[in-house]
Amino acid sequence: MKHSKSKTHSATSNPFKNAVESTPEINKGYQVGLKALGNYSNKVQLGDTSKCNGSVDIDACTQAIYPQDNRWDYVFGYNDKAYFVEVHGAYTGEVSVVLKKLEWLKDWLIHKAPELNKLKAKEQVFVWVQSNGNHILKNSPQNRRLAQNGLTPVASLIVK
Repeated sequence: MKHSKSKTHSATSNPFKNAVESTPEINKGYQVGLKALGNYSNKVQLGDTSKCNGSVDIDACTQAIYPQDNRWDYVFGYNDKAYFVEVHGAYTGEVSVVLKKLEWLKDWLIHKAPELNKLKAKEQVFVWVQSNGNHILKNSPQNRRLAQNGLTPVASLIVK
């Protein structure tokens, strides 16, 4: 019997959903499409929506476990790769907060979400989506710290 590849994923052939379900701290947070991003779903533009594997609000799922930590916001799967999105005001004074969130996420992926960690996209893996314009001073030390960490606030994330 021949199996054809479908553009949509069943639960068993969706590596993103499987990775989420194998991560105890977020295994109840899987949402179809970009629903986990709520009102911020319009900040992500997908080249082919049929390749979206689902999404999770990491912050909401882990808030009770890490109430004092700076937690990253979202992850979504696209074409069997994971993309991590932080929607946050892009102000010079917020750079250290977002960098703490990035550090938290990277540590969490290694220690708590290894299956999700394996699915990280090669490019645009950690993205800061500005919630209301970019107000970070271009020549500031904070802007240099962002560049050193590979983060630049963007108006929206476009994944092809």
